[in-house]
Order: sequence, then structure tokens, then C-alpha cells
Amino acid sequence: MPSPTKKSVPAIDEVDTSYLETLIGYNARRAALTVISQFVEHMAVYGLNPVEFSVMSVVVHNPGVTSRQLCAALNILPPNLVGLVQLLENRRLIERKPHPHDGRAVGLHPTQIGEALMAKAEVTARELEIHTCSKLTPNQIQTLVTLLQKIYL
Repeated sequence: MPSPTKKSVPAIDEVDTSYLETLIGYNARRAALTVISQFVEHMAVYGLNPVEFSVMSVVVHNPGVTSRQLCAALNILPPNLVGLVQLLENRRLIERKPHPHDGRAVGLHPTQIGEALMAKAEVTARELEIHTCSKLTPNQIQTLVTLLQKIYL
């Protein structure tokens, strides 16, 4: 028998998240968690986390990109990029070369090892995107990407 000072609380059979499901942030976060967890799992074979993959992709597609340009393109703080560049350089995936026009700047270039790794990693990423978005039509995928970019670009 419940004590007279304690109120009986009904049990919850189903959790109501309907309010949260109306919020862009909630839905974006839930989708991101799903996508990122699968991405991390599939990129582990290449030894790349999402940020390393992004940096390598930009370097491969923009040989000679400077750290400043990389930070701006990926919204990475310069102090965070320093260690990341060092790590990728130690793995012989990228190398630094003098910038052709700015004597103070250094360009980041993919090595052959880095290019080969990213060729495989980007194929895996594309396959993963296809799998992840299998419930969407090509038009829906393009609309989703466009709408997400409108938020952060």
C-alpha cells in the first residue's frame, strides 16, 4: 500500500518525442548520429575519422591548399588543424611544400600514399551514402543536401 505522503506515478508505456521531432536541431542531430556512426565504422579500415577524411579530401582535391584555406573551408580552428596536419604528415599521407606565391605560406599536398588511400576511402564513402540514403529518391537526396547547406553556408 502506498504511503499517504507519496503520490502514485503512472508508468510510461510509450515515450512521446513528438515535440522534439518538430525541431530541426533534434532531427539533424539524430540523422548525424546515424550517419557518423556508420561512417566511423567504415572508415576505420583506412584509419580515418570524419575530420581526417574531410581534411584529406580537401587536400587531395586541392593540392597546395594552405592551412588557412583549409580552416576556412572546413570551419576548423587553426590550433586544432596543427596537430591534425602533423598526424597526417607522420602517416605520410600529406606533405608540406613552399607556396609558389607567398613565401610565408606552406601548401599541403597529398602524397601518392595519401592519394591511393583517399581513392579507396572516397569510394567507400560514396557507397555508404548510397546505402544510408536508400530510403530517399535522388531528388530527395539533392533537396536534403541543398537544404542542409542553406543552414551552414
